[in-house]
Amino acid sequence: MNRTAFYPGSFDPPTNGHVDVLQQALHLADRVVVGIGIHAGKVPVFSFDERVELISASVVEAIGEAGAQRVEVVGFGKLAVDGAAEHGATMLIRGLRDGTDLDYEMQMAGMNRQLAPDIQTVFLPASPSVRPITATLVRQIAQMGGDISAFVPAAVAKAMAKKLNKD
Repeated sequence: MNRTAFYPGSFDPPTNGHVDVLQQALHLADRVVVGIGIHAGKVPVFSFDERVELISASVVEAIGEAGAQRVEVVGFGKLAVDGAAEHGATMLIRGLRDGTDLDYEMQMAGMNRQLAPDIQTVFLPASPSVRPITATLVRQIAQMGGDISAFVPAAVAKAMAKKLNKD
């Protein structure tokens, strides 16, 4: 049986928290499809192609080439459950840092269950060392000249420094 999980998000930038949840998801699924949400109204720091490259590099850094072969990175511009179904996933992966995340994610899980009853939402708690990390805070720290290396994979820290030095 091939169990596929869909892990949606903006991943702008990919953080150590994202990698932590992805590694946990690989314990539950044979394959994890990372879905980068594409929203016309949002202007990300990193382009879609840059995020694909950064997620791929982060996965290889964290789990090696062999493990990375179980991860696919795709874009999606519709509902997460539609992206999951399109890629044959039966699980939606959602990371939880705290009770605020749980409240929001429970609402989303309920709505997703109504929309796609065959796709189960799986909540994975962030490891204690990555719980305070959010992509929003990482972007803000980097834009104000702070050191983000403790919060993101090495490839992401390097790319963020390069991106901010261009502007």
